[in-house]
Amino acid sequence: MAQHKVVSIVLGGGRGTRLYPLTEKRSKPAVPIAGKYRLVDIPISNCLNSGYNKIFVLTQFNSASLNKHIKNSYNFSLFSKGFVDILAAEQTAEGDSWFEGTADAVRRTQKNLINVDYDYVLILSGDQLYQMDYSAMVDFHVENGGDVTIATIPVTAKDATGFGILKSNDANEITSFVEKPPKEELPNWPSEVSEEMQQQGRNYLASMGIYVFSKGVLKGMLEENPGLDFGKEIIPDAIETKKVLSYQFDGYWTDIGTIKSFFDANIGLTDDIPDFNLFNETVYTRARMLPPSKISGTTLNNTVVADGCILNADKLERSVIGVRSRIAAGTVMKATYMMGSDYYEKLEEVLEKVSSQQPPPIGVGERCYIENVILDKNCRIGNDVRIKGGPHLDDGNFYTHSICDGIVVVKKDAVIPNGTTIGC
Repeated sequence: MAQHKVVSIVLGGGRGTRLYPLTEKRSKPAVPIAGKYRLVDIPISNCLNSGYNKIFVLTQFNSASLNKHIKNSYNFSLFSKGFVDILAAEQTAEGDSWFEGTADAVRRTQKNLINVDYDYVLILSGDQLYQMDYSAMVDFHVENGGDVTIATIPVTAKDATGFGILKSNDANEITSFVEKPPKEELPNWPSEVSEEMQQQGRNYLASMGIYVFSKGVLKGMLEENPGLDFGKEIIPDAIETKKVLSYQFDGYWTDIGTIKSFFDANIGLTDDIPDFNLFNETVYTRARMLPPSKISGTTLNNTVVADGCILNADKLERSVIGVRSRIAAGTVMKATYMMGSDYYEKLEEVLEKVSSQQPPPIGVGERCYIENVILDKNCRIGNDVRIKGGPHLDDGNFYTHSICDGIVVVKKDAVIPNGTTIGC
């Protein structure tokens, strides 16, 4: 199959309030995942692995760290026509407001596509975890003469109320679509899915927020329809006037929209055979010149450890340990995602802070117990600290941490003094 000319647009999302406090100081696509990556690395890596290297990333909130990450991660050869460029919301003669939805963001940045040679536009979400060959989806779109193709995935009744749900005919043409249907309407929306999906109770076809548009179709639709959002306005209208296809995906896919889904996706990486396999396809990110991790006296069980760590903990179980993490002796961690640190403190600074604990050094101190916790970047956890998340905790936001769905999130740069107890 000939390589089609495709430009990709990654939607950075809004304020990411459901991922607070992880999005307090960074945009949603810049949130660290799997100990060494950022969320935006997932769709970008899928594009590059699919042979598509013309990529725009649209964002508007807290974009400084995302800009820095993109700049330091994706530099193509001078002889390559590939690029990964940030397009931020900006004041222009056409408007001075923020992006007001996914379609509004694409509509207002289309002028940046003028000098790009492409026939198809691939629109992606910047906050999902999955591995997908987009070229197969584009081939499907071209072979079946689609104007628009939507990637779809079977979901359960419990999940269906949170997605756009659709129905398609035998030719994979979408005939009807409803955005986030209430539970009482679900009996009207089951679709034909594989026997394996039926056995799992996944009888509803959900939009994954991944679209392929033929070049002229997207431009025309955004001019004719003033709608601000693809799922709520553009796609339902397109079903009435265009050939809209369903491309069914049956691999692992999860929407990283909440603290709970984010936590589960990261901890799931510690499974013996994880649903999202980091060892399957290359996930690209910033190349860091870090030393190998050093581990002394630590029992590791189903734990993922990134580069540059110094671990003297007693036991780490079902946890993800991010770059440059330091964990002192006697500490036990279970079901914890420790994002690590942006930099190393000098040895003399570490020794001084270990002695004075004013404040503690970056990392986790001695004799701590940490379970069901996310430790954001550059946390300073003192000695004898106990933090235990779980269903016994009520949601809340505090100076050093937040609690959401039983998960304790210690905020970026937070200082937790010696002997502190949270949730125990």
